[in-house]
Amino acid sequence: SRYYYRCVDGHDGYISRIDYQRAKRDGSIGSSGKRKGEDKEKEKRRGRELTCRVCGEEIIIDVEKSKFSNMQMIRLQELPEDLPPGQLPYHIDVMLMHDLVDNARPGDRIILTGIVNVEKDLESSKMDVPLFRIRIEGNNIEFLASRDGKDVSARSDGRFVISEDDEREIKRLASRPDLYDMLISSFAPHIYGHEIIKEAILLQIVGSPQRELEDATKLRGDINILLVGDPGTAKSELLKYAARLAPRGLYTSGRGSTAAGLTAAVIRDKSGMMMLEAGAVVLGDQGLVCIDELDKMRAEDRSALHEVMEQQTCSVAKGGIVATLNARTSILAAANPILGKYDPYRNITENVNLPIPLLTRFDLIFAIMDEPSKEGDANLARHILGIHRRIGYEHLPPIPIDLLRKYLAYTKRFNPLLSKEAEDKIFEYYMQMRANASPDAMTITARQLEALIRLATARARLMLRNTVTAEDAERAIYIFNVMLNKVGVDVKTGKVDLGVLHGMPSSERSKMQLFLDVFNALSGKDQNPVEEQALVTELAKTGKFTEDEAREWIRKANAQGIIYEVRQGFYKRA
Repeated sequence: SRYYYRCVDGHDGYISRIDYQRAKRDGSIGSSGKRKGEDKEKEKRRGRELTCRVCGEEIIIDVEKSKFSNMQMIRLQELPEDLPPGQLPYHIDVMLMHDLVDNARPGDRIILTGIVNVEKDLESSKMDVPLFRIRIEGNNIEFLASRDGKDVSARSDGRFVISEDDEREIKRLASRPDLYDMLISSFAPHIYGHEIIKEAILLQIVGSPQRELEDATKLRGDINILLVGDPGTAKSELLKYAARLAPRGLYTSGRGSTAAGLTAAVIRDKSGMMMLEAGAVVLGDQGLVCIDELDKMRAEDRSALHEVMEQQTCSVAKGGIVATLNARTSILAAANPILGKYDPYRNITENVNLPIPLLTRFDLIFAIMDEPSKEGDANLARHILGIHRRIGYEHLPPIPIDLLRKYLAYTKRFNPLLSKEAEDKIFEYYMQMRANASPDAMTITARQLEALIRLATARARLMLRNTVTAEDAERAIYIFNVMLNKVGVDVKTGKVDLGVLHGMPSSERSKMQLFLDVFNALSGKDQNPVEEQALVTELAKTGKFTEDEAREWIRKANAQGIIYEVRQGFYKRA
């Protein structure tokens, strides 16, 4: 009951479910069969019918003369970061009236003030001991986070109150010449190394403001990052720390997530009405959603992320409800290699069990490999031992975590624009990469150009500037080059080729054409199914494939949707 009484005075929570607007009778005017004239009746339910107090017959309501008010039901749930260990989150149904209707959306974090009402639970009417449920009639909503870039309340910087003293401390911090290094060192200080990844995640949390063109076209400002690496390389710890640090962060695991849990579910409430219940990406709107073990998700559930990552919306068409919800969120995901350990002699698409259309939607992909090194291993061991030696004492980062959270929330107030110098830097890099590309290799595309702009803008935001400088552009290019040198290199040629992210580097395009020529020859004009063993034999005869390579190419073509298995051991062109 303590939880419900807190709601009366104002309780933090997020809206996990929302109903459609309905009409509620404030006062009804009607008449019964045995009574003449008009009789004002207060709403009184006996079972499910409105009956007359005098004659007991059903009252016929005169709708035109009755008074109605707008009403909407929402479900308020405790914030994940406020939960004690091992406790499930409480939720409570809230009735909103009048001007509060349609004022909040799923995923909004609010402070609710209202009046507690106790109602009899209709489902317990058949029980010997009647049960009652508590419902709140809301009379004020204060938002904890800003929507659409506008301050909707005094507490619009995430869920943190930024006082005047905090603002002075943030500005004092921003004036330090070593600010950037301090920010990186303060992110997950218990994790040794990974400075570039920590820097990229900080830029992701800050993000770039969404741009809207004159024709209402919206340019995505959120940055998506994928971490692929060996077990024990702190991928999950980086995700959890980012979710805890972000002003609006959520963490989920791919193994226990479904498409409905990630996007939105349509459920039936106790009255039989269909309601929308928001999933992780909707609840994380204008925030950060961390998805661990992305490769463990089912393919049909994982496909729900395609629209979210590119269009930043979530479309639902179920149970008679057709809606498009905002999902303007950054995705930070982690995946394990197929073989358990990242193979540096294979391309990224061969190392991770993720579809190529999903891989291409990530702005940055980092491969984390556990490579033995005497100096590196010694430093890592000393770092871990040092943390345990100081157990009982707080391992203080350069910037305390509470101040860092407020700093990152404060950066959202800035809306940087590209300077001429920054624009020239990015333009020169793009043209140079395009000029250095061979006719078959793909070094950079317009999608990567937009990613560079987002990274440079996010860095300017992180430094509390409204102008993107040449230094910001250079740092964005450096981070992008680090990614290219790890996952954007064709292992067979040793050259940068973004075709590896599309599953088809230049070194394999000629082999793919040969593969298709052999397949089409065996299939014939009638497109008959091709037996796997016959295809392997014919490919080996060309001298370009071994039998093992031929089987690997069949698996790859099947995974990419070029061919499909009609029955066991037989394939046709898609």
